[in-house]
Amino acid sequence: MKQLGVIHYESEGKQAGCWVMPFEEHTGNEDNEGDKILVRSNGTVTYTGKDIAYQMWKLGILGLDFNYKHFHTYKNGQDVWISTADANVNEHPVFGGGETIYNVIDSRQSYPQDIVRKGVAAISPERGEKASIHLSYEMVALSPAAAEELGFKLSHEDRKRPFIEMSGRKGLGVKADDLIDRLEANALAEVEFRHSDSTDEVKRGIAHQLAVGALRYFLLKFTRNTVIVFDFKEALSFEGETGCFCQYSAVRANSIFRKLAEKDNIASCRLRIADQGGIEAILSTETGNDIWSMAILASRLEETVEAAANANEPAILAKYTFTLAKAFNLFYHNHKILIEADDTKRALLIVVADMARRALTSALDTLGIEVPEKM
Repeated sequence: MKQLGVIHYESEGKQAGCWVMPFEEHTGNEDNEGDKILVRSNGTVTYTGKDIAYQMWKLGILGLDFNYKHFHTYKNGQDVWISTADANVNEHPVFGGGETIYNVIDSRQSYPQDIVRKGVAAISPERGEKASIHLSYEMVALSPAAAEELGFKLSHEDRKRPFIEMSGRKGLGVKADDLIDRLEANALAEVEFRHSDSTDEVKRGIAHQLAVGALRYFLLKFTRNTVIVFDFKEALSFEGETGCFCQYSAVRANSIFRKLAEKDNIASCRLRIADQGGIEAILSTETGNDIWSMAILASRLEETVEAAANANEPAILAKYTFTLAKAFNLFYHNHKILIEADDTKRALLIVVADMARRALTSALDTLGIEVPEKM
């Protein structure tokens, strides 16, 4: 940056002795004035300066790399690696070197992120500012009840507040592991009640899936410009717009296909509605409108994922997932899928239910939420 003239040395004034990057857009904003200093007068690098170097590594233009060691392997076979000071680990996957980088950092970091984007673009004009995207989101806070459940000491006035803001400087912070552990403990109590005859391993596995699903969905269902107030009871509810409700709907859909008779397997049902007449007559009725609506909603998954990606807004997919789960529950309630007497109508209901089941499972998977075997 020195060689390119992107930063300059200040010899006088309050920034004397510092290496500074000009940032005209925020000139005059006293709160942000210091953020454009990349190297302080004592030679230490600011967070923003380090972020520029880190962004260069992400884009593969830094010329340096970390050392890595294996950290964990998930049940699906996916390996996780962690950086290490040990330089003796030779074989590892290639990390970094992306073309477009999404930095998921809250909106209060917009100014430093602007500097990072401008700095990297000045270093690598061919990539430009479009290579660095700040995926900003509003503050994540805790409800007073959640804060107390996590062990925070609250005053009488704090309990009346709409939320408790977390702050690392004040020592008010929550580790993801602690949050998951608490959610798992709460979920396990519900699983114990519903499935007391299952093994401890099965119950713990379901509780973990519910805990992760609850947290992921809660954080993703709000648009990025909305303050998120996390609450354990709300997140783990089986009713309303929650991950647990969406998982329950998928579990219910899967149960249909475990109970199907051999003659009603999905392949034979597809052939039946393709070969036999009567589909038009069914679809022209009020029942047919329900079937059409369910099929159309299930078929909108791909366009919804694309819309969420284009808008950088995961809430679009989360909202669709909940809408699909709610619609399928109503569809399941209104139509006796397994015991429908008419062969053609039963085949049609099964095919459409399978469309909804696959779309719901895929939508949840895209959100990082697993479907338990039972709930």
